Amino acid sequence: MRSKSAQVSMAVVCLVLGIMLAIQYRASQDQNYVGVRTGRDSDLTINFKKVTEERDSLAREVVDLREKLSNVRKNDQAMADLQDELQKSNMAAGLIPVTGPGIIVTLNDSPRTLQPGEDPNDLLVHDEDILKVANELKASGAEAISVNDERLVSMSEIRCAGTTILINSTKIAPPFTIKAIGDPDILQSGILIKGGYVEQYLKFYGIQVQVLKSKKIKIPAYSGLMKYVYSAPVK
Repeated sequence: MRSKSAQVSMAVVCLVLGIMLAIQYRASQDQNYVGVRTGRDSDLTINFKKVTEERDSLAREVVDLREKLSNVRKNDQAMADLQDELQKSNMAAGLIPVTGPGIIVTLNDSPRTLQPGEDPNDLLVHDEDILKVANELKASGAEAISVNDERLVSMSEIRCAGTTILINSTKIAPPFTIKAIGDPDILQSGILIKGGYVEQYLKFYGIQVQVLKSKKIKIPAYSGLMKYVYSAPVK
């Protein structure tokens, strides 16, 4: 009986010890799990914060790049507008070659025989004739004019130099080819208008006048010097 009682007591003690060991092991495992979970949560928090900061930085960079792109586009547009205005100014000043529709007026000395008592100068084309024809073209809306490929600008001179004519300090001789860009019909009507200079004076003295309309005329740029001594821009 004592032996059986001792065995039972021993079994109870072993059971209690087993239960205690199991509880202690479970507690230890739970503590380790809590530690691992706590460490993982901390890492995830740090990584999330880092990613958030990178996202915000990239968002700021995108906004900055958009502003720079907008500024570049504005600068490009401003530069394009400036180039356009500069080109228009150069066209108005005659500093660049131009092309367009218009007319070609050719003047040449009279071929008829000089009659006794006639002034030989009446049969010749003079600087005044070219000047008045050019003025008729301007009055008819010509946007660009050249005489024997010499561009007429605000500083151009048309004057007699002995037996030749000077335009932009260049000597030219007949035949005189006057090109004008503008509406061909209006320019032609302006030159050949009844009672105008061509009909009333040039043809009267037998000066040869030919007027041709053209769909495409090319007029060169002014090649002379533009020197301003007394003039200055108004500030």
